[in-house]
Amino acid sequence: MGRIYTLANQKGGVGKTTTAINLGAYLAHYGQRVLIVDIDPQANATSCLGVDKHGVQGGTYEALITAAVPPSFILYNERLNLSLLPSSPALAGAEVELVSEEGRETRLKRALESVAGRYDYILIDCPPSLGLLTVNGLVAAADGVIIPVQCEYLPLEGLGQLTQTIRRVRTALFPDLRVRGVVLTMFDGRTNLSADVVAEVRRHFPEQVFKSIIPRSVRLAEAPSYGLPISVYAPTSPGAKAYDALAQELLAGDGVPVAVRD
Repeated sequence: MGRIYTLANQKGGVGKTTTAINLGAYLAHYGQRVLIVDIDPQANATSCLGVDKHGVQGGTYEALITAAVPPSFILYNERLNLSLLPSSPALAGAEVELVSEEGRETRLKRALESVAGRYDYILIDCPPSLGLLTVNGLVAAADGVIIPVQCEYLPLEGLGQLTQTIRRVRTALFPDLRVRGVVLTMFDGRTNLSADVVAEVRRHFPEQVFKSIIPRSVRLAEAPSYGLPISVYAPTSPGAKAYDALAQELLAGDGVPVAVRD
């Protein structure tokens, strides 16, 4: 059985989708079978991998409504060795449609059970909210939550809300839910604020902050417009090297040997 990690932060613009895409791409680079699951109605992860969200015929909306993932829903990118369960604007209606359904918080977990054995890593990209979609992502996070935190003051303020939600989900729905790690993103070494945020996050999560820090990068910002991860768009850039290091750090922590894909 592969590992399932959910990337969550209710604050938008902290690098959550960027981390999901680029971490997934580097895990695939190191020989892992990877599935990105986009449960954000904005479908940014879907667009970042070059898929037209308006043309999606089956994806996370249908998976949540039916609690199943037919093979035809999963799109495979041969160049990247990366699979995607895409999102579409229809997903925006899922929270309303599921609100009266029994077991609504476990729909995604049940849907992924049929495909989990095919992948070494499943990375779930949540919306920037703490609603039902994110709760589904947290309940499905069999191996933990990865929290991207931008190295600025306001994202740090919101971290408390997310940890409270994780505690509530742990108490009511999934006692084994844990934080796998915190990823510090958009670090600017020229400012004292970035260094202060790093220190503060490490104080709150002394054993759970990844050593690999993602810098603020023009190349990382450009890559989605080309439908490519940074590993392909600008593989020698500082952002690429940071995500490469993060993938290796995650693999090492999971006890997975690193082997570069041919």
